[in-house]
Amino acid sequence: MSNNHRLRDELSEHLVVLRCQVGEEAAFEMLFERYNCRLLYYLRRMLGTSGQAEDVLQTVWLKVVRKIGTLEEPRALRTWLYRIAHNEAVQQLRKAGREIALDESEEDLEAAPEEEDTSPLDTARVHAALDEISPAHRAVLTLRFMNDLSYTEIAKVVGCSVGTIRSRIYYAKRALRKQMEEGEDER
Repeated sequence: MSNNHRLRDELSEHLVVLRCQVGEEAAFEMLFERYNCRLLYYLRRMLGTSGQAEDVLQTVWLKVVRKIGTLEEPRALRTWLYRIAHNEAVQQLRKAGREIALDESEEDLEAAPEEEDTSPLDTARVHAALDEISPAHRAVLTLRFMNDLSYTEIAKVVGCSVGTIRSRIYYAKRALRKQMEEGEDER
């Protein structure tokens, strides 16, 4: 994507946020159309496909409508939306008795290797393996690779440092590879 195109998209989104903040219904519809499927995908990865994700998504949109006026920096919209979705998913997981805690050794791996290139994988296998790893690992992988958030944006969404995100992505990729290898062995 060219810089001009990216800048135009950012300005357009900035304008949509401002229009939402003054209560323009058409702007909310644009926001909904742009992010609803992405947020639903993220919530399904976090919660499963039992209908919980759809229920949580409704709660997310209610919060967005109620609180869009508090968003001080319109450029932070995407991070803000995913932060709301993440918090709602975590709350739902806790209600269901499913914790998203990580092994302490993963929390502050400052020198985690940068992402290495991966070959294209069978999408169905990746999604099946994603469903088998921990919700915390699923969250960072989904935000990074499916929703294209930066490390900084992911850190803001999940509420931790960029170093912790690097660590989580490193360990999440290892967990995903292991799960996929185990899936291969079962065939």
